Amino acid sequence: MESGVRKENNPPSSSFSLQKQPPATNPSPLRKIIMVASIAAGVQFGWALQLSLLTPYVQLLGIPHTWAAFIWLCGPISGMLVQPTVGYYSDRCTSRFGRRSPFIAAGAGFVAISVFLIGYAADIGHLSGDSLTKTAKPRAIAVFVVGFWILDVANNMLQGPCRAFLADLSGTDHKKTRTANAFYSFFMAVGNVLGFASGSYTHLYRIFPFSRTKACDVYCANLKSCFFISIALLLTLTILALSYVREKPWSPEGSSGDGANEEEKEVEGGEAKESTPAPFFGEIVAALKNLQRPMRILLLVTCLNWVAWFPFLLFDTDWMGREVYGGDSSRNADQLRMYDRGVRAGALGLLLNSVVLGFTSLGVEVLARGVGGVKRLWGIVNFILAICLAMTILITKVAQSNRRYTTVNGGTHLLPPPSGVKAGALALFAVMGIPQAITYSIPFALASIFSNTSGAGQGLSLGVLNLSIVIPQMVVSVAAGPWDALFGGGNLPAFVVGAVAAAASGILAFTMLPSPPPDIPSNKRAATSSSAAFH
Repeated sequence: MESGVRKENNPPSSSFSLQKQPPATNPSPLRKIIMVASIAAGVQFGWALQLSLLTPYVQLLGIPHTWAAFIWLCGPISGMLVQPTVGYYSDRCTSRFGRRSPFIAAGAGFVAISVFLIGYAADIGHLSGDSLTKTAKPRAIAVFVVGFWILDVANNMLQGPCRAFLADLSGTDHKKTRTANAFYSFFMAVGNVLGFASGSYTHLYRIFPFSRTKACDVYCANLKSCFFISIALLLTLTILALSYVREKPWSPEGSSGDGANEEEKEVEGGEAKESTPAPFFGEIVAALKNLQRPMRILLLVTCLNWVAWFPFLLFDTDWMGREVYGGDSSRNADQLRMYDRGVRAGALGLLLNSVVLGFTSLGVEVLARGVGGVKRLWGIVNFILAICLAMTILITKVAQSNRRYTTVNGGTHLLPPPSGVKAGALALFAVMGIPQAITYSIPFALASIFSNTSGAGQGLSLGVLNLSIVIPQMVVSVAAGPWDALFGGGNLPAFVVGAVAAAASGILAFTMLPSPPPDIPSNKRAATSSSAAFH
C-alpha cells in the first residue's frame, strides 16, 4: 500500500490486517509495565490452586468421573471462545476508563465471585438440602460446576486484555515488548510458587477459623482459606495496577493521528469511501483467513510447542506416582500409598520448576542476545524440551530396574525409588522451567510485534494466538488416554509424541519463523524493509 491507495490485487482488508490502532507513542516506563504484569501473580495463584487442590475436592463432593472430564474441558473451551471475543471488543472499547482496564477489572471481579462459589459449594449444597451421610452431593456439585466455569471464563477474560495492555504500554519498542512478556512470565512463576506453597500447608485454615463448618471438613476449609488469600491477592494487585497505570480513553476518530482514519478508507477512483465494519464472527473468520505469513508460522510453531507441553502438564505428577515410584491409584493400599508419595514428590518438582521459571523469565532478553535472537532462543529451548521429554523414558526404565521391596510381618511392601532416581526426576522438573519461561513469554511478544507491524489489533491478535494453545490442549486431553492405552497404558507414549512435536517446533522456529525487526542484522536493514520482512 503506497500513498493511501490500495492496489486491486491486494487481499481484502480484515480486522486482523487493518485494525484501528492508536497513534504510535513512546513506550511507558518500565515500572508501569511491571505493575500491570504483576496481575499475572494473582491469576496464576488461582491456577496453581486448581492444579494442586481441586482434584481431591472434586472427589470429596462425589462428582462422577464423566462429570469431572466435562468440568476440566471448560479451560480450553473458554479459552477458545472468550479470549478472541474479549480481545476483539477490547480493541474497540471506547470507555472513559480505557480499552483494556474495564475487561481486566471485570475479569478480576468474576474471579472473586467464582472462587467464593467454589469454596462454599459444600456449605451452599448442605443449606440447600444435601445430606452429609451420602457420598454424592448434587446441589454442591451444581454450585461447584457453575463456579468452576465462571472461574475459567474470568481467567481467560483477564489474561488476554492484560497481555494486550502490556503490548499497548510497550508501543512499537520491540525490546520492551519482549521484556514486558518476560515480566508477565516471571509473575506467573511467583503465583505458581505462592499457590503450590499455600496448597501444601495443611493448617492454613486456622487463620480463618470460620472456614471450617459442619459441611466443610479440614481439607475443604484449607481449600477455602487458600481461595480467600487468592481473592485478596488478585484484587489488590489489580486495583493497584489499574489505579497507578491509567489508560487514556480511546476513540476511532482520533486513532489515526494526522491522517485521520486513512486505514479505514478505500480509495477508488480518487474518492474516499468509508469501509463498513464486519460483524464479530465475520471478522474472526476474516482474521484467520487473511493471516499474514509471520502469524501463520507463529501459530504453527506455537501449536506444536503446546502439543509437546500438554501431555507433561496433564500427567507430570501422575508420572511421578506411577512410573517413577511404581504406585497405582486403583490397586492395593500399598501401591496407593506409594502413588500418593510420588504425587507429593511431583508437587515438589512443580515448585522447583516454578522457581527456575521465575529466574529464567528475568533473563530472557539476555539469553536472546546470547544466542542471536528470540527465534533462535525459542528453537533451542524447544530442543531442550524434546530432550527432557525423551529423558522421561530413561528415568522410568532406571526406576523400574531399581524397584525395591521389603518384607514386613510376612507381607511384601514397595519401597520408594533410590535417591538418585528421585534426584534425576526432580532435576528434570527443574530444567523444564527453562523452556517453559520462553513458552510463556516469547510467543506472546512475537504476536504483539507482528500485529504492530501489520497494523492488527493487539487484543484480537493475542486471542487468535490463544487458539493455537487451546486447540492442542483439547486434542491432547481427548486423545492422550486412548493413545497411551494403545501401547499398554502409562504416560510414556504421550510423552514420546510430545518430544517429537517439540523437535518439530524447534526445527520450524529455526527455519521458517521470521525474526522481528530488532533482530535483523543492521547491515541488512537498509536492504530489507519491515514490510518485506513480514510478507
